[in-house]
Formats: sequence, C-alpha cells, structure tokens
Amino acid sequence: MQPTHIVRALIGIAALGMAVMPAAAQDTLTSERVLTGLSKPVALVHAGNPERAYIVEQRGLIRVLDLTTDTLLTEPFIDLSSLVSQSGNERGLLGLAFHPDYDTNGLFYVNYTAISGGATVIAQFQVSNDPDIGDPGSFVQIMTIDQPFSNHNGGWIGFGPDSYLYIATGDGGSGNDPGNRAQDITNQLLGKMLRISIDDDDFPGDPDKNYANPPTNPFVGITGDDEIWAYGLRNHWRNSFDRETGDLWMADVGQSTREEVNFQPASSLGGENYGWRCLEGTWCTGLSGCNCQDSELVAPIHEYNTGTDGCSITGGYVYRGAAIPHLRGTYFFADFCSRTIWSFRYDGTNKTEFTDRTAELTPTDGGTINSISSFGEDANGELYICDLGGELYRILPRCRADLNGDAMSNTQDVLLFLNLWNANDPASDFTGDGLINTQDVLAFLNEWNAGCP
Repeated sequence: MQPTHIVRALIGIAALGMAVMPAAAQDTLTSERVLTGLSKPVALVHAGNPERAYIVEQRGLIRVLDLTTDTLLTEPFIDLSSLVSQSGNERGLLGLAFHPDYDTNGLFYVNYTAISGGATVIAQFQVSNDPDIGDPGSFVQIMTIDQPFSNHNGGWIGFGPDSYLYIATGDGGSGNDPGNRAQDITNQLLGKMLRISIDDDDFPGDPDKNYANPPTNPFVGITGDDEIWAYGLRNHWRNSFDRETGDLWMADVGQSTREEVNFQPASSLGGENYGWRCLEGTWCTGLSGCNCQDSELVAPIHEYNTGTDGCSITGGYVYRGAAIPHLRGTYFFADFCSRTIWSFRYDGTNKTEFTDRTAELTPTDGGTINSISSFGEDANGELYICDLGGELYRILPRCRADLNGDAMSNTQDVLLFLNLWNANDPASDFTGDGLINTQDVLAFLNEWNAGCP
C-alpha cells in the first residue's frame, strides 16, 4: 500500500508533535445498549458471520441479532421450549456452539436441562434452507448426563482450536458437592470439563450416545472416564477460548468463600485437577476427599471474596477485536450480584493491569447493567454483556481516536494509526466498510481533530 499525500501529512503531524488534545477524563471505555425486551439472555455467540449473532434465552429460544441494524429478526432461530426445563433458577437452555464447518454442514449444538427429569442434554441440530432458521426436526441426541439436584448445571459448550467440543458440567448441585463428584473421575462426568469428538461415534449401537472420545484425552487407556478433559470444578459458569492463543479460561462459581478464574494454556495435555471440593479458590474447605496440600492441584490465576466482592462470578473473553486496539489481550469478567466488571492481562505467569471497569462501562445512552449473566463475542472479536433482566450491551471505546488508551487524542495516536494502517490491521478501518484505504485516513483525521471528550 503506497502512502498518499494524506498519509504524508499524517507523518508530518506526528513528526512535529502538533495539536496535542488532552482528555477531560481518564476512562477509555464505554458501553451502549443494543437491545431491550429479551427474556433471560444467558449467552451470545457467533457462527463466523460478522452480520449475525445468536442470543440464547434461558426458557428455550435462540434469537438472531442482525448486527448491521442492531435489531432482532422477527422469527427465532429455533424454539426449543418444548424440550427445555421451565423451572428457572439454574436450569434451562444454557449453551450454544456452532460446528467449525458450520458454513458447509449447518450443524449446531445446544446444552440444556430437560423438561422431564432435569438431566443435562447435549443435542445436535441443523440449519434449514433458510440460513436464519434452525430445523427443530433435525434433533440428534449427543449425550445425556443425569443431574442429582436442580442447581449447578454448568451449561457452557464451545469448540476448541482442535475442533473438539468442550462441555462444562457443574458438580451436580446441592452444597459442598455431597457426592464428591467433582473429584471422582470414574463413571462420573459431573464437576468436569469434558472433551468429545462429534464427527465420530464410539457407540454405534446406542442411539442416545453419538460422539467419540478423542484418543488424546488424558484418561483414555487408564483409570478414569475417557470423556474427561479436566476436573475438580464446582460450577464453572461461562468459559472461553482465546481466539488468538487457544488458551482456555474458566470462571468457577464459589460455595461461600471464593470466586475464581482458572486458566489452561493451549499447550495443556489435559488432566488438570482444579481442586473442588477440597479447595475453593486457594482456601482449604476441610471437606473430605482430597488433600489441600496436594501439589497436583491447580490454583486459580485470580480469586475474590464471595460476599465481600460479589456472590457469583461470570466468566468472559480475552478481547481480540479491532475497536479497542490497546486492550487486545485483556480478559474481561464480572460478578452477577455486585455488577462489578473487571479486566486484566495474563501472560501465563504474571497478572497485570488489573482494572475495575464498572464505572466507565456505564451505558452512555440509557439503561443500567445489572445481573450480568454472560459476556458475548461476535465474529469480529467485539465484546457484549448479557443482562439477565433482558438487555444486551456492547463494549466500545470512549474515543475511537485514542488508539493507545491514554485518554488523549494526540500524536502518539497518529503514529499508532499509521502502523495499523500500513499493517492492514482491521483497527484502521475507520469507515467500517471492510476496506483499508485513504478514506480511513480521512475518517481518522476527522475524529482525531475533534479530540476526545
């Protein structure tokens, strides 16, 4: 891409250090309310199309969000309310994942608690001839897991960079995991992270089990259930893969003492024991079933006090979008009760830039972020917040021209923009037309000259 006279002018501005415009505030983020009137939204996911996102409602609907207009399509993507428990609380339609080859095969997967009996069901469906409508008649049961109590259903599912389906299961409920299920790795899939292949079938004679266990799962060929990828989890609510590194982030809800963020690097071979019910965060519960001093127990990378700082963690995502380039690589998460939103960076060893984002994410156009049930990520890597009360919010930069996040529009942002523009980085697409050209330079200059509020 050859520089034009516009770009040369930008270089000159940066070299001269002209027109430094200080900001009035130090906040670098804000949020906007995208939707109201949803019914208990618990997830937002994408299928690779930057113009669509899918909102999971707990009572059984999956809604289609047109991101070009920020409106819901009239017809739901699929209505599973006849299959899904309507008892509320922690049961319902809880998870959605699209097959890595969804554009070719149209397959998607859901995690719900059944209307009869309350078992966890993982099921496959297929899109219809209309790309915005799923076919409820295409139901295929992948697996069922009995739930001894009504709480701690887990519910998240997602495909990893290895194209296997990961399934988060809670410990089965009640309090203090009375069956010690999270530590039991034999004939016990609760309190785990499972990993299965949905493109193969190890159980051809069983119509209710339609999956295979990857041969690289940690307990294949030795004592332990072949489906298990990791264990010692209480009720990990909302997990995610970093789309750039492949690292897995798991937010585990505490009993009464600690809320925790667990981290599994992409290089992991699986088999980690995250400690519950022996440990709650780094606090020793004193319950039977394991040794708190066991060196094999994996400590969380972050924890906070239940009751003091909140009551139920909601996991999020590592930001990898284009709108806020200075926060790429930052993990966002929240607490359901306190409504607090935090972020930090983690390099596999050190946690840095821990920040309370709650105040600066106060919506600029009305609404109040209350019961944070989930974060969401669209195909472009931009982040959203689901409010269980029925609202959806989008995280935005407070000032687009503040590319380095110092709350100012100054020459450092010019230099950064030039670097992004020359690298053809999506963050330099200031016109939003999907192209990176001199029109983006002009658009950036207009916002830069206007300064930051």
